[in-house]
Amino acid sequence: MKLIVAIVQDEDAGRLVSALMDKGFGVTKLATTGGFLRAGNTTLISGVEDEKLNDALGIIEKICKSREQITASTTPMGGGAGGVYVPYPIRVTVGGATVFVLEVSQFLKV
Repeated sequence: MKLIVAIVQDEDAGRLVSALMDKGFGVTKLATTGGFLRAGNTTLISGVEDEKLNDALGIIEKICKSREQITASTTPMGGGAGGVYVPYPIRVTVGGATVFVLEVSQFLKV
């Protein structure tokens, strides 16, 4: 048995949970926050049998596509610690999924 830990963008989470559950995978959804953009994301955990691992990973890959987004970044104008920060738009890649697959040594339902 494997444990899938998938960190996905909030925008993809609902569709991914539905798609996984439609195929019989149990999923636990956790609200989390990313470090880079400090934006909300979702961490999904799912225990899957070894023979169904590729099916689950295929669903994740199909739903969670990378895309570009424009966000505001700030750069200091002027010198010193009390400088003025001016926002300017930058293009970043968001979406996709960060997936960890862990070996499960024991699984219990109590």
